[in-house]
Amino acid sequence: MLSITKNKDGDKLTISLEGRLDTTTAPQLEGELKNALGGVTDLVMDMKELAYISSAGLRVLLSAQKIMNKQGSMVVRNASEEVKEIFDVTGFADILTIE
Repeated sequence: MLSITKNKDGDKLTISLEGRLDTTTAPQLEGELKNALGGVTDLVMDMKELAYISSAGLRVLLSAQKIMNKQGSMVVRNASEEVKEIFDVTGFADILTIE
């Protein structure tokens, strides 16, 4: 189960994720991002309440990062130690901007 909360302020979009970002929920986030990224130059992915991320979730983040590289910037915030460890092991810590 994944809960997605979007908060847009001008050209800044904050997406807060709660639950699990895995094979069953990744398409949900992918759809939300496709509809929301137009005109956004500053994307913040708040993972404070994200318990788990799978390779399917990482793929969605990578896709969002590629889009934001063209139109602005993307930052990952408040990732738990478990999620940060997954970023480290997969090499995503080198690709994503993690605060």
